[in-house]
Amino acid sequence: MTDPIADMLTRIRNASAVGKEAIVLPMSKVKYGIARILEREGWVGAVEVIKVKSKKNNSAIFDELKIALKYKKNDQSVITSIKRISKPGLRIYANRTELPRVLNNLGMAIISTSNGLVTNKEAFKLGVGGEVICEIY
Repeated sequence: MTDPIADMLTRIRNASAVGKEAIVLPMSKVKYGIARILEREGWVGAVEVIKVKSKKNNSAIFDELKIALKYKKNDQSVITSIKRISKPGLRIYANRTELPRVLNNLGMAIISTSNGLVTNKEAFKLGVGGEVICEIY
């Protein structure tokens, strides 16, 4: 897999399209950070790290990330669109004056800055730019 973040976003997009309650995916610090931002901003439900024994080697234990998805009262997903912006083959950077405004600030973008992963609104308040990871609305 060349882009684990795109894989995570695709799993969220596909699971919310068919109405799944939660998804489980391999753990990494970046994916955990993105999931925590999505949870904090109200796009997904609870995010937790679960420990799973390896099927091949019973003594090995791996971390997996479990993300509960949120739906509106009419069973539509809270997430209308989630897409990867900066890709391994084409990195997209924005300085503090060029931070993206997603759907006239009704949506959000996740930015990787020198202060860690933050939303576009937080990056604007901090006065920093960085790599635009994804947009969600």
